[in-house]
This record gives sequence, structure tokens and C-alpha cells, in this order.
Amino acid sequence: MTILPGSTLGVLGGGQLGRMFAQAAQTLGYRVHVYEPQAECPAGAVANREFNALYADAAALQEFARGCDVVTYEFENIPAAPLEQIGSLTRLYPRPGVLEICQNRLREKTWLRREGFPHVPFAEVTADGDLAAAVRRIGCPCVIKTADFGYDGKGQQKVTDEAALERAVAQFAGQHVVVERFVDFRCELSVVVARSAAGESRAFPVAENIHTNHILDFSIVPARVNEAIRREAEELGRAIVERLDVVGLLAIELFLAADGRLLVNELAPRPHNSGHYTLDACVTSQFEQHVRAVCGLPLGSAALESPVVMVNILGDAWQWSEGKVVAAPDWAALLADPKTKLHLYGKKEPRRGRKMGHFTVRDADVAVALERARTLKAALLAPATRA
Repeated sequence: MTILPGSTLGVLGGGQLGRMFAQAAQTLGYRVHVYEPQAECPAGAVANREFNALYADAAALQEFARGCDVVTYEFENIPAAPLEQIGSLTRLYPRPGVLEICQNRLREKTWLRREGFPHVPFAEVTADGDLAAAVRRIGCPCVIKTADFGYDGKGQQKVTDEAALERAVAQFAGQHVVVERFVDFRCELSVVVARSAAGESRAFPVAENIHTNHILDFSIVPARVNEAIRREAEELGRAIVERLDVVGLLAIELFLAADGRLLVNELAPRPHNSGHYTLDACVTSQFEQHVRAVCGLPLGSAALESPVVMVNILGDAWQWSEGKVVAAPDWAALLADPKTKLHLYGKKEPRRGRKMGHFTVRDADVAVALERARTLKAALLAPATRA
């Protein structure tokens, strides 16, 4: 069934992904309702209506769902019970089963293994299990990750020796975790794939991602790998989306191992930070594509119009003194570059490590775009920032 412009789309979660989804939906003529426990959220600021209530508030959720022709979400950490309530009142995409798999690292990796997709070797450790034994079985170096609620490096620890293992045993005591073999990789890649209820799918160009302190720093598109690797990554993404029966978007994070293999690291059933470049460099952005997919509209072209580099802007870019913000970055200087586009998320206050926005730099030569992006980022980080 096609949900036509003029209808109301609902978004669970009020962060920047919901904000950019709402802006894309409104451009196409839809109304957008946002459900978010915290008031004055980035998505709520641009929505037609904002619901501020806990996910456990059944009455508020029912009112929200009844007013929407279709509901989607912009982050994974939503309890299962609200999804069941919403699914009984309106359309919900991607389906709750996709979210259930992707919001838990163990379920996600178990699904990848069962379905035969390439993945990092791992072992499960229950809350009362023997973490040290699992680490020795997987081998060092390895990475220990909590099964639930992990993102941007939160809830994980690399273990390289016995001393690090001893600290990890204390840190993760009583927690359900996954132990993953550390991958010797050439680079990290990602691909965002859209799929409609009719089974039409489109993969966006593969991004090469550089992380700093576990947070995405730069996304480089096209990825600096050969065409065969890019094609394999896109095909792998489409296969996973089909097998999961996703309606909406799925981001697939990958390692390109030193031996040339592609290994799936994580899945995210929503728009993705590494897909922000599509706003300025693709025929159709990931957010418009998300709208098209959940509404049953034909998917747009995912073609890349120009090489591009995306740079995250964290709260660290503000000038700090004695733990307080004293000045904002020089946005005018950033925008003086004619090939740069700035996107700020409308968050009330910067915090170190908090994603406040991003910018993109386009150029016919991706190496030139990357060099310019690095220069512009360095210019944002004034000396007072580090005080």
C-alpha cells in the first residue's frame, strides 16, 4: 500500500536522525510526529507535533500511533513492549523482529552466523559465565562488548594481555557480554541499503570510515578500495536486507580484513552517521530514501554525484575554558569554502564527545576533498578548545 504525501509519518526517537528524516518527509509533503521522552529534542523542533512521554506510557504511545499512517524509528534502544503496542495500531517499519536482532550484539552476531554471512569470530558470556575462559578461547587481542545498548565505543573494552583481562573481568562482572576476536583490518567500510515493501532495493555508495576514540570522524566516498570490494560490499548489504526482510533502511558496518575478506561488524536498521554524505552528494539522500521506502513510493536514485568527505562535529569543537563553553566555532570561516556544506543538529548545549553536527566537502578528486576536510576540521579546533 502506498502512503501518499499529506499523510502523517511517526518517528520513535528525537535525535538528529529523526530531525533529518522529518525535514526530508516535509519536503515531500508529509506531516511528521515525533515521540521522544526528552522535551525540546532536535527532531521535535522541526516536527508538526512532538510527544514527550516515556516509552512505557501506554496511553501516550497509543495516542501517538493512532495519529500516524506509518511509524519508523531513528535509534535501536527502544523496549520491545512499545513496538508491540504500536504495531497493533498502525504500520511499523522496519518490523519489530529486525529491531530485536539489531539492538543486541549477541542476537545480531548469532543471526549472521546462522544465515552464513561473514562475521568476526565471537563467544557469548552470560552474566554468571567465565569471561576469562571465553577470552582465552577466542584469543588475544580481543574486544569485549556488552550485549545490549552499545554505540560509539560505549560498553566495550579491548583486551591485549593478562593485565587487561584482569581489569575487564572486574569491569564486566555480572554483565552479559560478547567476546570478539580483534580483526587486523585495512579499513572500516559501511553501506546503507534501502528496501521497500515491494522488495525494491537500492544500495548507496560504500563509505570508508575513520574513527577517533571509537566515534566516527571522517567518511570518505567513494571508499578508497578497488571496485570489486565496493561491489562485494553492496551485494552483501543487499543480501542481508533481503534475508532480514527489511522495509526501510539498514546500515551494514564492515571490516576489510588484512587478507582481503569483508566481515560484517554491526547492523543498524535506520539512517546512519556514515550516510550523511548523501545529503549533499547523492541524487537521493538516505533520509528521503527512508521516507520513500516506508511509504511504498518508488525508491530514488542512490547515484553519487561527486566524491565527498563527511566530517563529524563534536562538542569538542567549541572553545572551552575551565570546563565551560566560552565560544562557538567560527562557522563563517568554515562556510567560506565554496565546496563545504554545514549541517547543525539544533542541540541545546555542546558536550565533549557529543555529535553536534557535520560538514561535507565535495571535490572531483576525493584525495583533495579529504585534505581540505582535515584542514577545515583543524581550523575549528582552536587552542582554547583544549584548555
